[in-house]
Amino acid sequence: MSAQAMTGVVLAQAADLGGLSNLALPVLMFVVVYFLMIRPQMKRQKEHKALLAGLAKGDEVISAGGLLGKISKVADNYVTVEVAELADKPVEIMMQKSSVSAVLPKGTIKAL
Repeated sequence: MSAQAMTGVVLAQAADLGGLSNLALPVLMFVVVYFLMIRPQMKRQKEHKALLAGLAKGDEVISAGGLLGKISKVADNYVTVEVAELADKPVEIMMQKSSVSAVLPKGTIKAL
């Protein structure tokens, strides 16, 4: 086989690999984005959904807006949160369950 024919074979093989590498790069980028961004976000959503399903009366919570309080009533989509006491009466607000961002350890809120 001559050197010119050998060069032609090598170039043909490189052209075949070039087509595969053009397809491999977007696939590789998608895999990286999936594991770095999409999968962790899905995990956080699943954890938040479990947190909302486990809300109960007496839980101390913090809302997405930073409001601290103790849950006094739980409904399907809403929770009633006691945020303070005024003249020996609790000050309660109603908010959506989805706005609860975390459940605090018992005893975190002392002034209620």
